[in-house]
Amino acid sequence: MSIATEIEQRLGQALALQHLVIENESHMHSGPATESHFKLAVVADDFAGKRPVARHQLVYGALSDLMNNPIHALALHLYTAEEWQQQNGEIPQSPNCMGGSKGDH
Repeated sequence: MSIATEIEQRLGQALALQHLVIENESHMHSGPATESHFKLAVVADDFAGKRPVARHQLVYGALSDLMNNPIHALALHLYTAEEWQQQNGEIPQSPNCMGGSKGDH
């Protein structure tokens, strides 16, 4: 099972998902891992009334044993349905990686 599929299944079990976008950004980073860097946009009613830290804790709780191996980096964009609508369904762009050998250029 791919890591993206595992993320989708776990978040689906842990949260009342309304929308989920998983982007594998591993190709933007140094190293051989092909499923290590992800960006998630998660829309769930579970985030209502919660501050950003509490929202992140919910997601990290569902994915805790995947963090550090195989997942090295996880960019989280967490919204309620109303916030997602205000975003017009747009996910912020990730910055270019400057770590590892990519920073040598």
